[in-house]
Parts: sequence; C-alpha cells; structure tokens
Amino acid sequence: MDYDDRRQREAMVETCRKMNASGINQGTAGNVSIRNPMGFLITPTSLPYDEMKPDDLVQMNFDGTYEGRRRPSSEWRFHRDILAARDDIDVVLHCHSVYATTLACHHKTIPSFHYMTGVAGGTTIRCAKYATFGTQALSDNALEALQDRLACLLGQHGQISLGKTLSSALALAIEVETISRLYVQALTLGEPPVLPDEEMARVLQQMKNMSYGQAPDLDGVNDIARPKRA
Repeated sequence: MDYDDRRQREAMVETCRKMNASGINQGTAGNVSIRNPMGFLITPTSLPYDEMKPDDLVQMNFDGTYEGRRRPSSEWRFHRDILAARDDIDVVLHCHSVYATTLACHHKTIPSFHYMTGVAGGTTIRCAKYATFGTQALSDNALEALQDRLACLLGQHGQISLGKTLSSALALAIEVETISRLYVQALTLGEPPVLPDEEMARVLQQMKNMSYGQAPDLDGVNDIARPKRA
C-alpha cells in the first residue's frame, strides 16, 4: 500500500516528548500507538523519547508481525488488542504517571468523587487486575477495565488513555493524572462522598454535548446560552 506516514511519525514523536514535558512520563517508561492503513505504529522498546526519531517508530500488523530495525514496545499486545477491539478510537497511550500509579498500586478504582471522573466515559475509572507487563494476561485485564471507558488504571503498573487523535489521548492522560492526584489528596481527609449515578448521567450528557460542539446546558438545568439576535 502506498502510504506516506511521515507526518504521523513526526506527530507521535512530538506527543511522546510532550508526555515527558508534562510530567506524566519518565525515562523509557510508557508507550504510544496510532492506527494507520497498514496496521498501527508503535513506539520502540527501551529508547528514551528525547533520543527517538520518526524512523525509530515501529510499524506493526495485527497478527503481531512488525517491520523496521527496532523492536516494538514490550506492551505491543495491549496496544494491538485495544485497537482491534475498539473502532471508536485510533490512539492508545500508556504511561506511569505518579498519582495514577499510586492508586494503581492499591488497586483502587476512582469513583465519581468529582464530576470530572466522567472524562473517562463513565461513573468510574476502573483499575485493571495486575498481570506481568508485556503479557497477554495484562492485555486481557486492560480490555476488561476499558469496557465502555476511555481510560483505566493498571494494577501496580500505571494508566492507559485512549483517543481518536494523539492530542486527545494525551489530554485525557493528563486529566486522569489530575483526577488521580485530587483523589489521593482527598483520601487524606477520609473517603470522599460520591456523586449519585443520576447526577453523573447528567454530567456525561453535558460532556457529550460539548464534544459535539453544542452548548453544554441541559434543558431544565440552566438558561440556554444562545447567540444575540441583530
């Protein structure tokens, strides 16, 4: 297939460096993949992002084969399986952000203690069961935790965030880390109260409206913002 993936490769390298600059990733930890017509591109194993070049990214097929001089990330299995199972997203981003990983070390699911928990697509951000990194078991556990969600924690490991674009996946990963930090801090005062499911349903509808570029107001909740007539 005649496909020029240079711009996609450059955007991936830029996203990886933004991960480190934002503080959600360190060293060679974490990995990113993006769907393309041949399968998907994924970051290589054991290469610091500040040394990574576009040609270092690895082209993979969904049968597990790859092309290029470098080996793919050790976590290629969950990247492949998530992309294969979820046609609603095109990017998988994994990192070991500090507060999300702190909660993951305690196998804590993040409840709707704050309405922004809804950015992950539901009333909770689940924590997947632990499995050894790079294994099919870890991929299976991640898929389960990501059902109807755009993000999850990985038990004693880190977090995964999904998106249609590199920028949306990165933004979600940063938001998951922010929510995780808030939850860790809230827990120092005791278990915080949780918003009821009916309120979270309203929140999720608001977020859905906003994602479609519509006014976020719900009928019967607030006055509806509307353009001024001439």
